[in-house]
Amino acid sequence: MVFQASSGRAVRYFVWLIALALITFSPLEHCRARAGENESLVGKLLVAGEAMQDPRFIESVIYVIKDDQEGAMGFIINRPIAQGSIDDLLKGFGAEAKGSNREIVIHYGGPVSSRQGFLLHSDDITLENSMKAKDGIAATSDTKMIEGIAMGKGPRQYLFMLGCAGWAPGQLENEIKLDSWFVVAADKSLIFGKDADKKWRQAMDKRQIRL
Repeated sequence: MVFQASSGRAVRYFVWLIALALITFSPLEHCRARAGENESLVGKLLVAGEAMQDPRFIESVIYVIKDDQEGAMGFIINRPIAQGSIDDLLKGFGAEAKGSNREIVIHYGGPVSSRQGFLLHSDDITLENSMKAKDGIAATSDTKMIEGIAMGKGPRQYLFMLGCAGWAPGQLENEIKLDSWFVVAADKSLIFGKDADKKWRQAMDKRQIRL
């Protein structure tokens, strides 16, 4: 299995190669247990402010996929960690390789369920177990979606994640009050843009735009 580390993160590259044999796809309920019907922040971006003290989230941008009285869930969209063969990724999940020459970028989606694979994607292609958010964006945790991408039949836009971010009830609201996070409008060009290093600054610049 050969993966090429991105952005010089050689140490993380080897860590994720070791973990690749252990990661799984499983229902989104693993993170959805903190989410439900009220979508107060769904479809928005959380942008880490200068007050952010948690090193896992410094200069991170998170797309919120669920938010309600039971808590919140999202994915970091600006932390690519490796890039390699999509067939190797499928084999890492225990699925059959498709003979594809396509490559896929692996992103660090957050510290919760860090061995679970998720796909944040445009909703032109969805499965029964996909979780739809807003403005044409959905999330899926199913190898069938990766198989579709391998065969050129996947969604038009996507980010593959390992892990997600989750908050207990009231936790995220408190962090926002402390200016650890700013809430800004999301758009697909920023979420699925190829230049991850610029996403945080681009999202920070959106703070002056009315939601």
